[in-house]
Amino acid sequence: MTPPTMKAVVVERFGGPEVLVEKQVPRPEPGPFDALVRVRAAGVNPLDLYRRAGYANIPEHMRPPLPDLPFIPGVDASGVVVAVGDRVTRLAPGDEVFGLIRFPALNDGGHAYAEYVTAPQDHLARKPARLDHLEAAAAPLVALTAQQFLFDHAGVRPGDAVLVNGAGGGVGHILVQLAAHAGAKVVAVASGRHRELLERLGVDTFVDYTVTPVEDWPHGVDFLFDSVGGPQAYRFTPVVRDGGTIMPIFHGDYRPDRAITVRHNQVHSDGDQLTALAELVDAGGLHVAVDSVYPLAEAAAAHRRAETGHIRGKIVLRVT
Repeated sequence: MTPPTMKAVVVERFGGPEVLVEKQVPRPEPGPFDALVRVRAAGVNPLDLYRRAGYANIPEHMRPPLPDLPFIPGVDASGVVVAVGDRVTRLAPGDEVFGLIRFPALNDGGHAYAEYVTAPQDHLARKPARLDHLEAAAAPLVALTAQQFLFDHAGVRPGDAVLVNGAGGGVGHILVQLAAHAGAKVVAVASGRHRELLERLGVDTFVDYTVTPVEDWPHGVDFLFDSVGGPQAYRFTPVVRDGGTIMPIFHGDYRPDRAITVRHNQVHSDGDQLTALAELVDAGGLHVAVDSVYPLAEAAAAHRRAETGHIRGKIVLRVT
């Protein structure tokens, strides 16, 4: 018998968006602790762009191991469970779910740019009722990154001064909401076109970096969450108080010359945390912004859009 197949976007060589090709590939089978999910939508993350390019934009000494070729990108998915392994107890066929799948695993991770994906049951949560699948697919990586960096790693508390650089992006717009919800004083740095959204999301101070030089940003903050990074990230260190902490979302050269901690961390899949975040969404306490939607076959166009850097929230692929 011929095994069932599915449509998927495959990377067979590293390079630009043009290397993303839709193909027919074998449909995966769930392991004993896995669910097989019919994917409705998949989130597009910077991680997908870096892997597709072979991490060419990351300094060579900082690059993680390259994924084996060929591979199917994508770690964020939202869809419907169609089958479960014989050891699965948390999910059943028909459940609407979303999740960050097998992250940070390299070769066994994700594969969400496809009609079907398997995921460990502990990496999935039931989709928030307030979100459709497109919105839900935009949430897992950015929401878990914000949750884990703010509370598991930084330990942000009520009254702390938090500055989010790149606040209009995928992780940034979730960071400002969760920090504000926790009672922190939030400074959001983004371009002026994000002002209305970010002020609506609860920031205390908005800074338009296109008109306000970094020297004039609010100083003395307890935490800088930086989703911009890069070789000139050291320009941002003066905003942090002595004894404060920089939490890079993306790698950067900070050159701390004072008593500043630069704490590098990694987000990981966590279905229980995602369940709590879904409850916050359904309670109206967390908004997920979708920048644009592309069909699966136009994944290359979605990556080109992401590479412009001028996006608000997340780009999503409509799969089925």
